[in-house]
Amino acid sequence: MPFSQTLKLAVRFSLREMRGGLRGFLIFLTCITLGVAAIGGVNSVARSITTGVANQGQVLLGGDVRFQLNQREANPDELAFLKSLGTLSESSNMRSMVRLEDGSDQSLAEVKAVDAAYPLFGGLVTEPALPREELFGEKAGVFGAAAADLLFERLGLKIGDRVKLGKATFELRAKIVTEPDAISEGFGFAPRLMVSNAGLAASGLVQPGSLVEHAYKIRLPEGASEAQLAGIRKQAEEKFPQAGWSIRTRTNAAPALSANIERFSQFLTLVGLTALIVGGVGVANAVRAYLDGKRGVIATFKSLGASGGFVFTVYLVQIMMIATIGVAIGLALGALMPYAAAAALSSVIPVPAEGGLYPVALAMAALFGFLVTLAFALLPLGRARNVPATALFREMGFGGGGLAPWRYVAAAAGLAVLLAALAVWFSSDRRIALIFVGATIFAFVVLRAVGFGVQWLARKSPRVRSTALRLAIGNIHRPGALTPSVVLSLGLGLTLLVTLALIDGNLRRQIAGSLPEQAPNFFFVDIQESDLDAFFALIGKEAPEGKLVRVPMLRGRVMALNGVEVQKLKVPPAGAWVLRGDRGLTYAKNQPENSTLSAGTWWPQDYQGEPLVSFSAEEGNELGLKLGDTVTVNVLGRNVTAKIANFREVKWESMGINFVMVFSPNTFAGAPHSWLATLSIPDASIGEEARILNSVTKTFPAVTSVRVKDALEVVNRLVGQLGTAIRVAASVALIASVLVLAGALAAGNRARIHDAVVLKTLGATRRTLIAAFSLEYMLIGLATAIFALAAGGLAAWFVVARIMKLPAIFLPEVAVATLLIALAVTVGIGLLGTWRVLGHKAAPVLRNL
Repeated sequence: MPFSQTLKLAVRFSLREMRGGLRGFLIFLTCITLGVAAIGGVNSVARSITTGVANQGQVLLGGDVRFQLNQREANPDELAFLKSLGTLSESSNMRSMVRLEDGSDQSLAEVKAVDAAYPLFGGLVTEPALPREELFGEKAGVFGAAAADLLFERLGLKIGDRVKLGKATFELRAKIVTEPDAISEGFGFAPRLMVSNAGLAASGLVQPGSLVEHAYKIRLPEGASEAQLAGIRKQAEEKFPQAGWSIRTRTNAAPALSANIERFSQFLTLVGLTALIVGGVGVANAVRAYLDGKRGVIATFKSLGASGGFVFTVYLVQIMMIATIGVAIGLALGALMPYAAAAALSSVIPVPAEGGLYPVALAMAALFGFLVTLAFALLPLGRARNVPATALFREMGFGGGGLAPWRYVAAAAGLAVLLAALAVWFSSDRRIALIFVGATIFAFVVLRAVGFGVQWLARKSPRVRSTALRLAIGNIHRPGALTPSVVLSLGLGLTLLVTLALIDGNLRRQIAGSLPEQAPNFFFVDIQESDLDAFFALIGKEAPEGKLVRVPMLRGRVMALNGVEVQKLKVPPAGAWVLRGDRGLTYAKNQPENSTLSAGTWWPQDYQGEPLVSFSAEEGNELGLKLGDTVTVNVLGRNVTAKIANFREVKWESMGINFVMVFSPNTFAGAPHSWLATLSIPDASIGEEARILNSVTKTFPAVTSVRVKDALEVVNRLVGQLGTAIRVAASVALIASVLVLAGALAAGNRARIHDAVVLKTLGATRRTLIAAFSLEYMLIGLATAIFALAAGGLAAWFVVARIMKLPAIFLPEVAVATLLIALAVTVGIGLLGTWRVLGHKAAPVLRNL
């Protein structure tokens, strides 16, 4: 019979077979729906956010193009060039201390000074809404300001109150509701205070070497194309090669946000794929159970002359039809997620998610859904194909069918390879995706081995006197036992949950415990050279037992490595952060205390030769640098090239003063700069820290004082929020594991009914059977939990110790929680199915033996 006719006939029989509904396929459908919805929804939300960023690039950037300079303003030639491009708006950003007028309290603030043209796109929304001059203008020597709600809360302020910023007094005339270009300024640890350029100048905070960012935003003539934007960038770089400015256009308004969304999307996609793969085990169980229930129909087909290929086609068509329903439901849910995310994320991300259908994201999810279904359905279908009709009439099911023919095994393996290749191909970070694929394959192999290992141990265990325990041990290793399926399904989800819980717990422990113990109490930024001696004297008076460490501080941008511009370099993701944006730079005669040389030698104290630089060993290795290589940095509009003299092992976790690059003192001779200092006070109380902070802020209003514990609290809160989001996402995989576990138990129900009836006939009581089943599920759950703790602990240790370079410890509370979850899930779901098994009448079962 031609294949087209075979397929047509198979479709007819499939539709006829499905008239009875989808009974037995609920878990199959749920697993496929869950995985497809997770992958399609996450990617649709990510694309909706990136589309929102792209569509509102001008508003988010504050112009069509943005030039940023650090620690210096544009010179007359540069300013003339910028003005020639279009309408120009100038703003400045820096961190500083805002004080109450009576000096009784203070708070760190992100200060932003704007001109009359701000904003070029979008609108600054304040409460109350005021004209620009009334909002920021000067009245009797007092400038106006607008601030974020958080600043009002921290200092107990209200509209009309006055605060001090540097040497100037400001009246808080409004609260900031919407700052259109806030996202392009990057993440801020402190609340916003917005003033005028004139107000910032009056404060006296901007001094030579001050850490201030000057942004020049330009609105181009209407209709400016992307080619014109690229031309402006090229013209600026050619005309002012040593300007050292950072140039962004409306097409790349928020690169940090876009990169983070892409990374988080990749992580969630891999989690969704994990859920889908775990669901694949459920697919295999559901197909096996369904075919087992259809053994009579299959035997009849074969007795009437149907070929094994025809039987295979009939049930493959059915499985794919059911999978199509699951995929369709998943795609519908995934397509709705951008609309739900638009409302949920509006208060978290200041970018409106663009609702709508994202066909590429949904198509990718559908492809993964169908591939997983095929890969896991082929083996049970292949086994059913070759079982003769006599065996089907004679046996209880397909347990004696052996392995599937090699061609089905090869086809399933080929689909698995294709699935892995697509996961890597669609990923933005293919290294991470390869690790994920390798870990998944390893987990499947190991979990399979663990399942067989548990069965082997049960088989070799000594005979026990307890009837219930003896039955439980026998059930674990008997032919057709559920042990491999339960260990595989629950093990993957639990391992992922343990890994994430241990990583999150170790991070929180470091931030809340170890780091504050090692870290200094204060960082002091922007100490002017002229104030250095007086500042030291004040600290000596206020904290005589404290240890004060100071270093010179500049900002610079890496322009080239070995003469090759950084834009032309292919840099591994791990080291790319060093080349992005501006870096803190310093110089030193002596080797820093908290570092050790791993290669090369330190320069002499009176060194006066060519500029040299000491590079952090880890970052240097990630960038592929070696001794003698050159690094070109731009500082204050001048390119400086230095040769790498040595590499240092830096203890970043000490939270002390650390720099990627430390230059020889002659490199920046004569360059204006400020100083950075840390203060460590053993066993300082909160009151002592508050007194020191208040004294420094009053005496040196231009110095930015950061209490390290406050900064760590912000970081801890962010890590907590991120950890919660990741655990919620990872719970999708655990839900899939629970569903698969339920499916595996349901698939074995017919064999359980047979065993229960025979045992009850032989005199076993309901209590004995419940105890036996409970002990069986408990032992399997315990073995799975032990594996999850071992595998998850190893994975978490690798991430924390090897990647994050932090001390890693095993957290006992995670172990206890994992054991409880494993036992509750396996015993709970197992007993739910057991009640149904024990309720069957003996006669109908005994008649079919």
